[in-house]
Amino acid sequence: MQMNLFSLAAACLPEKRLDLGARMGMMPAKLVGGIMVEVHARIDPESENALAIQMSSVHKWFGDFQALNDVSLEVNQGEKIVICGPSGSGKSTLIRCINRLEPHDKGTIVVDGHTLTNDLRQIETVRSEVGMVFQQFNLFPHLTVLDNVCLAPVWVRKMARAAAEKLAMQLLERVQIQEHAFKYPGQLSGGQQQRVAIARSLAMSPRIMLFDEPTSALDPEMVKEVLDVMTELAEQGMTMIVVTHEMGFARAVADRVIFMDEGQIVEDASPEVFFDHPKSERTRQFLSQILAH
Repeated sequence: MQMNLFSLAAACLPEKRLDLGARMGMMPAKLVGGIMVEVHARIDPESENALAIQMSSVHKWFGDFQALNDVSLEVNQGEKIVICGPSGSGKSTLIRCINRLEPHDKGTIVVDGHTLTNDLRQIETVRSEVGMVFQQFNLFPHLTVLDNVCLAPVWVRKMARAAAEKLAMQLLERVQIQEHAFKYPGQLSGGQQQRVAIARSLAMSPRIMLFDEPTSALDPEMVKEVLDVMTELAEQGMTMIVVTHEMGFARAVADRVIFMDEGQIVEDASPEVFFDHPKSERTRQFLSQILAH
């Protein structure tokens, strides 16, 4: 189903509730990998172990193909989860179900206390808390780079156009692509488009970030810069689920590493256990292949 401008904008760029910032304990803006971001932090220390995401016996089919098969997953506030696995294992489908870009067919998904249903208002509420960086960029081809970054601040936050343009230019400068602000996505390289997508996603200070192979289309020089941004976001307490095969990032940043195969979670362990003492033979086979390159 094709999404309208508002839906994708809300999915990509969570709303920053400036009026609630003090009550939520929002930390001051900080320069993160060259990008000015704000990170939410709960004042109540008991909330540190509160669930940000809970998936219970989730199933998802595409016709006769079962993409997710009885998947259960809990992610605490501030946790960093890396998901890896072979192509077609269900990694991307899992995170797309979390913000309802793909509706699940069976089971329960709760995001930040909201149970995902077909209620559009509830879906928009969840998307206002969840940012996403897509594998395929998902920029609107008929909008300029500047317009792509401005879209959610204008639609979701009701920001004045002039203020949104100023913010967008600041973010584009941070990711070193400001000179392409008035070009269209089709005029940019894959790496340049992903930089636009990163700026767009970080524009609204999400509480939860989902990354779907964020470095897969980047030039080698850009990979470290993007991973540095993600690392510092993690250090500031951002709740993150990252689908990636960047195993160095997983070992250094993740609280848990998950291996998926054939729509199921095969292994879920700390980086130390996952890389040094995996329990599943399938996980050991996967690691022997990916770490050999």
